[in-house]
Parts: sequence; structure tokens; C-alpha cells
Amino acid sequence: MIFNGILSGFGKMQSRYVATVLGLFLIAAATPCSAHSFGIVYTLPLPFWLYAWAAVAALIASFVVLIYVDQVRLASPGTTGREIHHIALVRLAKRFKLLGLLKALSLGALLLCIATGFWGASSPYGNFNMTFFWIVFLLGFSYGTLFFGDLFAAINPWKLIADVIARIFPRYIHGCIRYPRILAYWPALALYIAFIWLELFSQSGPRRLANLLVVYTAINVLGVGLFGRKYWFKYVEFFSVFFRLIAIMAPIDYKPRESCGEGGHLRLRVPFSGVLTEPPRQVSLLVFVLFMLSSTAFDGLHETVVWKKLFWLDFYHGFLQYWTDPNPFVAYASMSRYYGYWQSICLILSPFLYFLVFAGFIAVGKLLTQSALTLKEILLKFTYTLLPIALVYHIAHYYTLVQTQGIKIVSLASDPFGWGSNWFGTADWLHRVFIPDTNSTWHIQLGLIIAGHIASVYFSHVVALRTLTTQRNAVLSQLPLLLLMLMFTVSGLWILSQPVGS
Repeated sequence: MIFNGILSGFGKMQSRYVATVLGLFLIAAATPCSAHSFGIVYTLPLPFWLYAWAAVAALIASFVVLIYVDQVRLASPGTTGREIHHIALVRLAKRFKLLGLLKALSLGALLLCIATGFWGASSPYGNFNMTFFWIVFLLGFSYGTLFFGDLFAAINPWKLIADVIARIFPRYIHGCIRYPRILAYWPALALYIAFIWLELFSQSGPRRLANLLVVYTAINVLGVGLFGRKYWFKYVEFFSVFFRLIAIMAPIDYKPRESCGEGGHLRLRVPFSGVLTEPPRQVSLLVFVLFMLSSTAFDGLHETVVWKKLFWLDFYHGFLQYWTDPNPFVAYASMSRYYGYWQSICLILSPFLYFLVFAGFIAVGKLLTQSALTLKEILLKFTYTLLPIALVYHIAHYYTLVQTQGIKIVSLASDPFGWGSNWFGTADWLHRVFIPDTNSTWHIQLGLIIAGHIASVYFSHVVALRTLTTQRNAVLSQLPLLLLMLMFTVSGLWILSQPVGS
């Protein structure tokens, strides 16, 4: 039994006292255990190793097929899309002031989230801001960006606030300090890590969310005043960076007016073909992409029984008992504090660990091909090929929240403050709890993970063909990356299959 080690530390106690205390401990610590992200106990239809081997076989088969397809066609850069400046869609949007309406809704939604947080119901499920921000905005808008492109660049509410201030103080948006190029995307990464930390480890609620939105708004207002609108929203405001990366995979390539002259542009392209456009020039953006991967994986892993046993049993019996106390009940307070440090350190270091692993496999590929390119150049060329994996990880882990809690926005829109209002007549809609079928959920997650990694293998192979001189070198360079994709696939599925517990 897992508590044999604990019992051994109480050899001098009377057995009745030990049984009583241990019983109370077990009662306090006992929580339901369920298959990851399902919410109820779920046993996989087949042993996990069968799913793992099937996923491995699918990736290897896709790689073999790629070797024998038309290499010239794959290697050809081709066109990235077709300009559609003057098609009817653009004219229609201008005629009905669609973009202006979306901007107003975006800013209004931000202000409503703040207002409902301060003056609305304290229940997270009865307050508009929790469901709108965490589900509709972070999840729903992410998936919308995948189809409609970087619309957030045009309707970013913090950018709109900066524009309003600029109407009063015209020089405000130009900033007063030149943005240091050496910083690149590191500030955005730091804010992204802080945001995920708050999401995972801070006590959340409507009022706390409102406070955070006020603080983040103030940071953006001050940041634009310091470094200027252009550089702040390009390098620092992490939602802009996040949605811009997702939009790379969208079939609509939209650039707002500010970055493309008077008219801006709207361009149609093959879905996901943006991954093959010009690669980034900063390692910091690569680490940002890797954190999109590692944060999702960590979010799933840190809830599992395996992760918690590692710290509370293995680490405690291995060495922490000597730093805290051999008596686990006395050590509990210190252990809880150390557990918080441990979780935070793992989250913060996760993208850099992923970077070391990714760089290691790329370095092996460079060694095999004797490429004249530097390791940094090769790393950056393959940066965007990781985006399909980050996307499917995100969807596989969180899409059920859209089904379960996201639909509640229909009723919450009519009663955002939880005061019993019925503004749009929908306050009584969709109150029934919707629980997705666990069997379907698992197989959708399985399909998403495999499809994302196959897409990444494909795009990596295309990049290799365009980067290296011969087909042989392209294939050799992809062997280490294929192994990395296999590791990512199996580990991602393993995390999803693990039971969760407190």
C-alpha cells in the first residue's frame, strides 16, 4: 500500500492512535479520481499501448508516404494566396460598418467583464465575465481565429483604448522610448507565463478577474505610452502575439490598415499554408510557440495522480522528509509550500526545457546532413511547423469546456450581473447540464493529436526540402524530428489518458 512508508514512521505510537489519525487523513485527502478531462471515471476501450502503437504507426506511415510523393511540387514555394482587396465581402463589410461594430462589441465586452466582476454575482457560474473571458474569448475566439484570420489585430480592445487616448494626446501612440530590439518577444513570453500561472494556481473568481483585467489594461496603456502602439502590440501584448500565431494557419490572411498602408489587405490561401511563409527571426518567438505547447501539456499533467504521487510520495520519502519533518502530518504545511514552488518552477522552465529538447533533435539533423546553416537558422525555419501540434493540444485539452460551460453564455448574456435580468429573453435557455460522451471525447482527442502531428511532419518535410540541397539530406534531417514527433504524440495521449486527483 502507498501509505506503508507513512505508517513505518509511527512505530512507537499506539496502534489505535495511528489508525484514528490515519483514518482522518485519508478521509480529508480522499477525492474522486477520473480519466483526464472527462469528469467521470472512464476506462479506455482498449489498452493504452494499442493506441500508442497505432499513433506511432500512423506517423511513420505518413512520413514514408511523404518520401515517395512528388518532391519537386512539395519543395516549390508556390504562392501564399490571392489578394482580394475589392471582392464583394470587403465592400459589404465597409457598407455596413462591420469592422466598426466588431470594435465596439470588443471594447464593450471588456468593460462588461470588468463591471460584472465588481458589481455582479460572486458565483463563477452565475457571472458573465468568467464564462465570456475564459471560454468564449480564450477558447472560442482562438478557434474562430483559425478560420477567419487575425481579426484580433483589428478589434483588440486595448488597442482601441490606446486609439481613444491618442485622439486627445496625438503623440501618445508614438511612445517616448525606443523599444529595445534585444527584448524582442521576451516580454510577451513573460506576460504569457504570468497569465498561465494565474490561471492555474491563483484563486479565481469574478472580482479577481475584474481586478486582473483592470491591471492588464493599465499595463497596456502605460506600455503604449512608453514604447508606442506599433511595437507594444507587436512584441509585448501577448494576446496579440498568441492570436497572430494561430492566424498563421487560417485560410484568410488579414492585415489591418495600420500595417499595410491605406487599404490593408485580405488574402485567401490554402489552410495551414501560412506555416510555410517567411520564418521568424527571433528565438524568443520560437520559445513563445514552445510555451503554447508546454503550458497545455503541463496543465494536463499537473492534475494527474502520477504527477502528485511524484511529489507527495516519491519526493517526500526520497529527500523532502529530511527538509521538513519525518512526520507527514507535521510536514504537510511545509510540503504544501514547496509544492507551490515546485509547480511554479516547472511551469516557468517548461518552454526552455522544450527548447533544449527541440534544439537537440535539430542539432542531430544538422549533424547528419552537414548543413552549412547555423543551428539558430534551422531552428527558426522549423518554428512554425510546431503550430499544428500546439493547436491540436489546445483543442484536445479544452474543447469540451466550450460544449459544457461555453453554451451558458447564451443565458448569461441576458443576465450578465446575475441579478435576475432577462435583457434578450434568453436568461432561461440552456440551463441543462451537458456532459459530452466520454468515449467520443477520447477518440476525438486521439484523432486530433495524431492529425496535428501528421500535419507537423508534413510541413517539416516541406521546409526541409526547401532548406536543404538534396532529397537525401531532407529525409536524413527529418529522422530526428520524426522521433521527436513520436515522443510528443505518445506523451500527449498518455497525459490525456491519465486519471486526475487532488
